[in-house]
Amino acid sequence: MEFLSADWLGTPAWFWLSFGMIVIALTAFDLGVLHKEDREMGVRESLILSAFYIAVAMVFGLWVWIERGPDLGMKYFTGYFIEKALSIDNVFIISLIFGFFAIPRRYQYRALLWGILAVIVLRGGMIAAGAALVQEFYWTLYIFAAFLIVTGIRMLWAADHEPDIGNNVLVRWLSRHMRITQKLHGPSFLVRERDAASGKIVWAATPLLLALVIINIADIVFAVDSVPAIFAITTDTFIVYTSNIMAILGLRALYFALAAMVHRFHYLKYALALVLVFIGAKIFIGDFLTETGKVPPAFSLGVTFALILGGVVWSLWKTRKDEQAEAQ
Repeated sequence: MEFLSADWLGTPAWFWLSFGMIVIALTAFDLGVLHKEDREMGVRESLILSAFYIAVAMVFGLWVWIERGPDLGMKYFTGYFIEKALSIDNVFIISLIFGFFAIPRRYQYRALLWGILAVIVLRGGMIAAGAALVQEFYWTLYIFAAFLIVTGIRMLWAADHEPDIGNNVLVRWLSRHMRITQKLHGPSFLVRERDAASGKIVWAATPLLLALVIINIADIVFAVDSVPAIFAITTDTFIVYTSNIMAILGLRALYFALAAMVHRFHYLKYALALVLVFIGAKIFIGDFLTETGKVPPAFSLGVTFALILGGVVWSLWKTRKDEQAEAQ
């Protein structure tokens, strides 16, 4: 009992254990019950499963609100909405990666699942490092804030440019330094094949594994934006980690619905850029221009939600209008 009540990174251990059990239960249910076999997920199923994950995240947020107070509860929801919105950009990149490697939709869910499990560990390491930096050197928050502002401005500038996966330096380097099969071998990541030069049986990676590696590296790049963004909301490690992971857990469920209509969210990138600029500016505004030293969490949540909602609505309306114009 003393262990459960012991403080760990500013939060009682039983909070962390409870969250870990939720993550394990959701992953086991997803992999062991819903998707025992590799198959293509339809848009309807994707939306239903995504709604389930969002509901779980909302209930968890209410639990945080009740147990740890409205202030941290509000910060959890703000962090969750920011990460959820940023994950839509992830979906766009992931769909490009799967398309480049010609990964059938029935195998994409398996790759996404293992990718999410890797993200849980990688994000944990990045958040722990960020928390240690902020705790030891508070001024690093200003570096995070400035980085978010610069990133947001760059996103506004480059929102219309589509990345070229084939000419990516990392993709070319991995293709040269990894033994990769020319074709898929079902859901397998590694297979044994005969080397043409030596005649020996060797292990080789399939295109599915290469796609998984690229997706995880891409997530690290995205985390460079999202982790500082949530630290700009709160430095509570528990809130930072749980809001990030809760948003990411539902990403694989939402992917198949968003991938089918990602073109409809073109203008959301501008809204996300403005969110990053706002979150970064909030640090400077809170510390230098307010008496309390912080911007009220309710205001941050309201502005973030309004920008994201505005980006979604404008994207859906504008792309629908453009499609109607093309049809005529």
